[in-house]
Amino acid sequence: MRRTMRCALLWPALPLGLATVLLMPLAWADTPPVVPAPAPTAPVPPVARAWPVGVRPPVLRGWEPPATVYGPGHRGVDLGTAAGAPVRAIAPGRVLFAGRVAGRGVVSVELRGTDLRTTYEPVGASVRKGEEVEAGAVVGVVEPTGSHCGTRTCVHWGLLRGDTYVNPLSVLPPWLLGGGPSRLLPVVP
Repeated sequence: MRRTMRCALLWPALPLGLATVLLMPLAWADTPPVVPAPAPTAPVPPVARAWPVGVRPPVLRGWEPPATVYGPGHRGVDLGTAAGAPVRAIAPGRVLFAGRVAGRGVVSVELRGTDLRTTYEPVGASVRKGEEVEAGAVVGVVEPTGSHCGTRTCVHWGLLRGDTYVNPLSVLPPWLLGGGPSRLLPVVP
């Protein structure tokens, strides 16, 4: 009876002792090093000289940056336009990619003198990889299918700095974002 009593008292203590033995090395481990905060990124320069489509197309869906690298969000803007409309380079640069990705036509242009590149989809490319383009040059036409804008046709316009997506509207200078043409005022002596 005494032996049974001793075993009955030891069994509940066994998991606690085992946990202590297994977790003790973790208590002795060094704390992980502090990871420095990422360096602040330079502001995006307003290098665009033209909209990708039209003069001032409607923004059907705006920029919604994800909270994490793989999190939900909208990594660009959707510009309303008609199928077959010309898609233009927003600034001078070099074509990095012109082809199909997941069944959609995509054109990507590295913007000259910056660390930025733009992407346009769905676009039937009229340029080839490595080709130099000027601001406003036609890089393709809007494909009638492949848009993620539902029943409307649109161009998804993205902007990347390295591997990070940034707001494409940030490359537009104020005169492209404004409501109308500039007016010259008389010079008063």
